[in-house]
Amino acid sequence: MHQRPSKNTSLLVLLALVACAVVPAGANASAGGAAAPAAGSSHHRVRPSGIATWFGPGFYGNRTACGQTLTPTVVGVANRTLPCGTLVSVTYAGHTLTVPVLDRGPYSHGVDWDLTAGAAQALGVTETVRIATKVVGIAPNTPALGLPPEASVAALAGGAPAG
Repeated sequence: MHQRPSKNTSLLVLLALVACAVVPAGANASAGGAAAPAAGSSHHRVRPSGIATWFGPGFYGNRTACGQTLTPTVVGVANRTLPCGTLVSVTYAGHTLTVPVLDRGPYSHGVDWDLTAGAAQALGVTETVRIATKVVGIAPNTPALGLPPEASVAALAGGAPAG
């Protein structure tokens, strides 16, 4: 069941974030984004490491708290307090992936993060693990946030990609 993330998966995640017009930390709302939470902000304090689980199959087809439709290809993370679109760098077992906050949770006691199945697969996570995290910016919260580029076009156009 454990699969090593492919270079294509990492590239798709990177392209998805670029396609969603990633806004660097500190950008203001008039520039199309909001400022990322301050590192020392007590309202959105993020510990440098935490316990993570992953979610997916029972939730596919449902909307996340941030408005995306959850599918197996969505790459993101759920957090109880960070604003939708906050970009978090997640490191596990030597793999690093930058993912947007797409949902609220996790709701299990002692768990800090809930990775989507797409993010878990890209990082090689198959069970509850300890991850390192760092808030690195914010992206506009759109229905296509977290989708691979070809899926983003289809979601926004209301259909499947041509080809």
